[in-house]
Amino acid sequence: MAHQPSSASWQVCAESPHRAPVQYALGEMAQTVRARGGDFEVALWGPEDGAWQRYDVTPAATDTSPAPGPPAATEQPVSFKERMGGRRRQVLVAGLGKAGLHDLGPDDWSAVQALAEQLDETTVRRVAHWLAVAGGAR
Repeated sequence: MAHQPSSASWQVCAESPHRAPVQYALGEMAQTVRARGGDFEVALWGPEDGAWQRYDVTPAATDTSPAPGPPAATEQPVSFKERMGGRRRQVLVAGLGKAGLHDLGPDDWSAVQALAEQLDETTVRRVAHWLAVAGGAR
């Protein structure tokens, strides 16, 4: 369930018999809400011993500090080098998502930026492939 401060209510935001899809949805929602400058508060509920139980959510999912995220869409890359850097960041973030890391913090974005600046496109794609394969093995 996600808390909507504007209406002071809780809404069901993701349902699944498995936990992984719910965690993925929560991570995506957290990124979206924080990118818009909002606070994200969730409660994770699930069955246990025939009754509904509230579970602790990982600190990354409940952290209300705004994530820096990628550059805003209004910024226009001026050079080919900048466009390729943005593309490499996008590939790395997609790979992290496939590995199950959906709610990135400031340190994660710094690491993605550093990798995107240091590695060429082929190497970045290989790293993203490794992350995707690792995520599929869970």
